Amino acid sequence: MNNSVSGTGRLLWAGLRALLVLTVVCGVIYPLAVTGVAQAFMGHRADGSEVRSGGRVVGSSLIGQSYTLPLKKGQQTPAPDLRWFQPRPSDGLGTNSVNTRYKLLVSGATNRSGDNAGLIKWVEDAKSAVIRDNSTAGYRVRPSDVPADAVTSSGSGLDPDISPQYAKLQVHRIAARDHLSVARVERLVADHTTGRALGFVGEPRVNVLELNAALRQLVGD
Repeated sequence: MNNSVSGTGRLLWAGLRALLVLTVVCGVIYPLAVTGVAQAFMGHRADGSEVRSGGRVVGSSLIGQSYTLPLKKGQQTPAPDLRWFQPRPSDGLGTNSVNTRYKLLVSGATNRSGDNAGLIKWVEDAKSAVIRDNSTAGYRVRPSDVPADAVTSSGSGLDPDISPQYAKLQVHRIAARDHLSVARVERLVADHTTGRALGFVGEPRVNVLELNAALRQLVGD
């Protein structure tokens, strides 16, 4: 019996030592090492790819944001604030009841097929709105000028980027609304256009949050 008790005691002590060692290694040393490496070599990404404007964090470059006017009485969806570059559409994701401040928290696609009547009407209405909103007294947007990302949401609905074509399409409207020259706004878009990764992976893109943060500094808003 004594041998049985002492054997059990040794097993329990061995298990306790293993628990303590693994707790220290996996629960303390490993997280600190990973955090240290991340902060040393990619601190900006490790902290959430935060974008700052006016001395404060305004969002993450990884998550799209909407730029809309306050919701008016009788409106179901707010109108876009046309002083700012607009992102890809993010409709069709349902209502977020968890965090009503950040409505883009809900992620997902519409899951509608290409021949769905509701989706077709949504895209046609979005295209008409893009043409109407971005046409100015001296610049007329043609239907053929509207790129696909201006009227369709991404698979997640949270895409932070738009194509250079869509950004350039908005230049004349931004210039007119913010009292800037077209050349100055075109240069702003060019400065915030990112090419293909490694020269051949993906497509050129413009991060809308970073672009609008730079626009805010330019207009002093």
